[in-house]
Amino acid sequence: MHSVLRDVFGVILLSAACTRGEPPAPAVDASVAPLPPPGDHADASDGATSTAIRDAAAKASLPEDGGIDPGTLPQTHDKPRAEGHPFDARIAALWDAVVADDPDRGIIAFFPLAAYEQVKAIPNPASDWKHRLVAAYGRDIHALHKRLGESAASAKLVRAEVPEDRARWVEPNEETNKLGYYRVYGTRIVYDVDHKERSFDVSSLISWRGEWYVVHLSGFK
Repeated sequence: MHSVLRDVFGVILLSAACTRGEPPAPAVDASVAPLPPPGDHADASDGATSTAIRDAAAKASLPEDGGIDPGTLPQTHDKPRAEGHPFDARIAALWDAVVADDPDRGIIAFFPLAAYEQVKAIPNPASDWKHRLVAAYGRDIHALHKRLGESAASAKLVRAEVPEDRARWVEPNEETNKLGYYRVYGTRIVYDVDHKERSFDVSSLISWRGEWYVVHLSGFK
């Protein structure tokens, strides 16, 4: 499936075709791994920083018309499709974050904090979202930028390949979740360097209200 993606780098084509086999599910899905004890990752300023990152994430999640943060709305059973302006904008933001080596630019592509708080049946999901998932997302973006090396300035986003035919609905209580969502493994971001296509994997996307969001970028942490 193809759609036109306009980002700061120009007009690019987005496709949802994928022929690769789905990787086996990890023995333990890190998106629902037990939350580490507070001493492992929290500090005295956690309350203040959690509020700050909540505000930043909510602001980044807002649609261009300044509407309501979708993470605060109820979940739906709508199956996402890898097309349309919101999807294109999230992929563009992820790519921009990798090229610029700036994870903050890609936060709109990440599963919203308010939605994660609704989904997860774990103690302090906001802390887990920030200290584990978003922290891993940032490290992965830095690593992908480093992999681009000197090609970062000239690399161009080509398309995202989401194997939507292998997406499945995850029922409540399957992954320490209170609410269900669609999940798909094995998305690829394809880019061009010197007229040669290369790619990197996005390990896992999950849905919120019929839209795909990154929850694990490189591997499961």
